[in-house]
Amino acid sequence: MKIDRYDQQILDILQADGRINNQDLADRIGLSPSPCLRRVRALEESGLITGYHAQLDAKKLGLSLMALIHISMDQHTPERFANFEATVSLLPEVLECLLITGQSADYQLKVAVRDMDHYQALLLNKITRIEGVTGVHSSFVLRQVVSKAALSVASGAL
Repeated sequence: MKIDRYDQQILDILQADGRINNQDLADRIGLSPSPCLRRVRALEESGLITGYHAQLDAKKLGLSLMALIHISMDQHTPERFANFEATVSLLPEVLECLLITGQSADYQLKVAVRDMDHYQALLLNKITRIEGVTGVHSSFVLRQVVSKAALSVASGAL
């Protein structure tokens, strides 16, 4: 999909404020409401906009411990990876699962848990019991320095 400066502005604004109403969005980018709404719908239908989400404060929810877990698998087969991915996608503590390269691990998980006991239960009762998991290396987040969900629209190759 080819996007112009209006679409870029729409994407930037919606990433910062997904609850903005169409009139305010149109005013901010200098379009009338009708063409603005058509553009937003076209961006949604193209799949460029995949959804709208509320960002929550993990600590206020009692999830005060965040960990990055590197997972090594015994076999590099599509079936083994598919089973692992399907299983971790069902774990509510898993915020992110990345298939990675350049490390001794195959996957990196980002998890949010209440405390070390919760982490231990997740690791020992769920993650290490997934068929094919042979190695686990954990790092604990001391402080989150940067956290962005917004993508840079201007620097993309659109």
